[in-house]
Amino acid sequence: MTAKRYTSGFSGDNTFGLTLLFAHGVGSHKEQWEPTIERIFLTQATKERHHQIREAWSFDWQNHGDAALVNEEALRGRHEGVSIYEWAPAIIEFVLSPRMVGHRIVPLGHSAGAGAMMLTTKSFLLSHLPYVSLILIEPTMITREMFEAHFDDRIRSMEMSVGATEVRRDVWPDREEAFRWLSRRFPFRTWDPRVVRLLVEQGLYQKSPGSKAVSLKCDRKQEAISYPDVDGHFEATTELARVCRTLPVHVIWGTSNDMFVLLGSPDYFQDSLTDATQGRIVASASKVHGAGHLVMQEKPDHLALKICEALDTISPYLSFRSRL
Repeated sequence: MTAKRYTSGFSGDNTFGLTLLFAHGVGSHKEQWEPTIERIFLTQATKERHHQIREAWSFDWQNHGDAALVNEEALRGRHEGVSIYEWAPAIIEFVLSPRMVGHRIVPLGHSAGAGAMMLTTKSFLLSHLPYVSLILIEPTMITREMFEAHFDDRIRSMEMSVGATEVRRDVWPDREEAFRWLSRRFPFRTWDPRVVRLLVEQGLYQKSPGSKAVSLKCDRKQEAISYPDVDGHFEATTELARVCRTLPVHVIWGTSNDMFVLLGSPDYFQDSLTDATQGRIVASASKVHGAGHLVMQEKPDHLALKICEALDTISPYLSFRSRL
């Protein structure tokens, strides 16, 4: 797994502040969080010390972004892809590393990344959870029963996503042509231009020395095989019910019914995930207006403000150490 660390000014000196950990969704990469992260830092900078940001980390799924390049040889023989079951333990190793000792940690995950972050709590007793809160953004988590009740719909949406990914263009003569091409086509034309630029600058790589041609870091086959990987999302939903009374879990949705609603979180996803009768009680559920499933790409500033609202509810006295 690859990671990138973000700080702002003297934020790292504030040991009372929050440490945010970000996980992206299928087909994305760690740098696409940067506009959201920047706005969070700016917004929280004027708050009380315990609500300011100490630092932020963004992770690449092992077959996405820079991690896909690092793992290129290993991935050639991994036709089954990399499950969120395998991403979650890598994140846990980071959380338990000496680097995170004394940090007040808040994991945030978008789409499949939400399921991965939720699964990281499975290894801990409720009295030893290493987080002060957890934020799920457009999670693709669902109960097995709800999935089976809408089986035809879910299979059709996954087949659509897989088919579109396998034939999507993934090579351009140079980065500027890639930016122009992506900016004119759905869904990229609906994105914040900063996020499109980050895809071009950080999500593509130079195919060979001396050539300007660029290609996606995440192989299309690896991305496509990630969509039908649903078992981890079933288990993540079960895990939410286990921890939600001990750990404040916030959920943020988009509102637009774009084509990604099939891929992402239809109404029955949202109703199922926050069903108190099934023990899934979230600290808050909010919506980013004018955004669809790809809310972190489309409305990064608006998303950041919703995240800040959740961060502001965290008790200054809550920490991993206090749970022990």
